[in-house]
Amino acid sequence: MKPLFIVNPASGGGRTKRTFPELRATAERVLGPVDAEYTKHPGHAVALAEAAARDGRELIVAVGGDGTLSDCVDGVMRSEAGGHVELGLIGQGTGGDFRKTLGIEHRLDRYLEALTSGRKRTIDVGRAQLTGHDGAPRTRHFVNILSAGLGGLVDQYVATGSRLLGGTAAYYVASVRALLRSKITKVRCTVTSDGVTTVREVEALMIAVCNGEYFGSGMHVAPMAKPDDGRFDVVTMSAENKLAFLVNSQRIYDGSHLAGPHTTHFSCEKIELELLDDEARSLFLLDVDGEPLGALPVSIELVPRAITLRA
Repeated sequence: MKPLFIVNPASGGGRTKRTFPELRATAERVLGPVDAEYTKHPGHAVALAEAAARDGRELIVAVGGDGTLSDCVDGVMRSEAGGHVELGLIGQGTGGDFRKTLGIEHRLDRYLEALTSGRKRTIDVGRAQLTGHDGAPRTRHFVNILSAGLGGLVDQYVATGSRLLGGTAAYYVASVRALLRSKITKVRCTVTSDGVTTVREVEALMIAVCNGEYFGSGMHVAPMAKPDDGRFDVVTMSAENKLAFLVNSQRIYDGSHLAGPHTTHFSCEKIELELLDDEARSLFLLDVDGEPLGALPVSIELVPRAITLRA
């Protein structure tokens, strides 16, 4: 069965729709004939990937941004055929955060080389039980980072704003807007590490549960994270006040934020997050691989070595 390219035509500010025919022709010279499906609405890639995995596709390639890859991972995980299908990536989005963790240079020939080189990497996946914006419970798998707090609010602004200035600028502008509205919030964290469960309360503007290193179009939030080590790296960030947080926030791009007095880091295999401040419920939102998918409470567990990537 031919490889399936799941294409988000809106990725890259709509550029993918214009350039995909040429991209496909180049890819087929390397891979041979491929099938392609365009996504038609948010979350459509989940259904496409799930159906493809159930149908026995051996290779599914996400052509789009981090959200498209995340949707494909979610679909494959829902199909329960994760061990029989491999995933690939041709990055077309504005952020490209997970491909940075994978070490793939943002060039078409490098993506095609990863698809054909025979290199394979079996990675962990996060499974989140969360509360959707409609108040209903839902399950979502993620491959990179789930964050709660400022990141979720930023994500909402990015999703509804313009990216004409590029991904990094869009995230920076959205971050400033979100910071003005956000508040330092107390959160109860129930953490399971090496089979031992403990409870801690933290005050934070943001909590990031990381399988990968980067989010927010290049923010190096978890330099120690590895997507195949069987652990989440959890980073919490706060400050004396929001102005201090804004001044120090640039440190997240080079990873030096971890040395700050209001940043904490720990690792685990499972974590539950519960708000202790109901007034912050509309502000302390979830960002799941770059998508604004809901709010707390959330329960997150690691599914080890769940997906095979050509990377």
